[in-house]
Amino acid sequence: MSGELVLVTGGSGFLGAHCILELLNAGYRVRTTVRSAKREADVLAMLKAGGSEPGAALSFAVADLMADTGWPDAVAGCDYVLHVASPFPPGVPKHQDDLIIPAREGALRVLRAARDARVKRVVLTSSFAAIGYGKLPPGGQPFTEESWTDPTAKVSAYVKSKTLAERAAWDFIAAEGGKPELAVVNPVGIFGPVLGPDHSTSTEFVQRMLNGAMPGLPRLSFGVVDVRDVADLHVRAMTNPAARGKRFLAVAGDFMTVREIAQTLKTRLGDAGARVSTRELPDWLVRIVGLFNPEVAQLVPELGKVKNATKARAVRLLSWAPRSREDALVATGESLIRLGLLKKSK
Repeated sequence: MSGELVLVTGGSGFLGAHCILELLNAGYRVRTTVRSAKREADVLAMLKAGGSEPGAALSFAVADLMADTGWPDAVAGCDYVLHVASPFPPGVPKHQDDLIIPAREGALRVLRAARDARVKRVVLTSSFAAIGYGKLPPGGQPFTEESWTDPTAKVSAYVKSKTLAERAAWDFIAAEGGKPELAVVNPVGIFGPVLGPDHSTSTEFVQRMLNGAMPGLPRLSFGVVDVRDVADLHVRAMTNPAARGKRFLAVAGDFMTVREIAQTLKTRLGDAGARVSTRELPDWLVRIVGLFNPEVAQLVPELGKVKNATKARAVRLLSWAPRSREDALVATGESLIRLGLLKKSK
């Protein structure tokens, strides 16, 4: 409904900024949290890059996931909350609690504030990480929203943090009698138009490929989805009665191998894709590198695994219609080129 107020946590992030754009385009008023008032200018610059100068339709609140301060003011008067903010570091944390505690406690902090402010519904950004790790479905079936990652399995700190944070959120809502209402979006790898130099781990992956910084590719596969479609799904889940109490996988289509992603970029981006390598590395070499590189070590358990996930629930209940995987990847590359974020060719 036009004019209702929505809180978006983490508005300076890749997905957070796109959620703000989606809400503004739909006629909502938006308040967004930043950890420091210094980031307000960054958010406004990203929105301008996305074609919006919101003026009075956007306001800011300073709040941190690790502190109670600021959250009551942030949610005051809000009809809905999109809790998008969550840590996703570029490297491996020194201790898994560096990720788990902010993710879990941050989600609970936002939910408590939303409960106290009588918010109608919270949409939590979780991840495929909370669905698709530890055990494959039987018979090669795709992962669905009924699937849960086993946090006791050998999984990365990030995967564990997203799983435990989402579990904690559902447990909180159950204990509170279902108020506020909760819906959860579980995206796969998020790509699409970058709005500024501070973008995401997924888009940095494309940036590295286009810069020629990945001379060899591991035998991995993962899902692809456009950030604009993930933002659209958040807004649909925010108001549709059918979304109450449900999770929604955000995936554009079948999972792609890293080599297929590289080939798409190389084929579709012309000269800008000239430095993209399509050479696949043998598993044994990746395992050896993993002995010395913690980031590569996290990939080793996933080598050669064939995974898939279905968007059927989001399509059926929320009439969600995402862009193609290829278009999401190309949009990432085109935006990196447009913003001058690629190394210049010699």
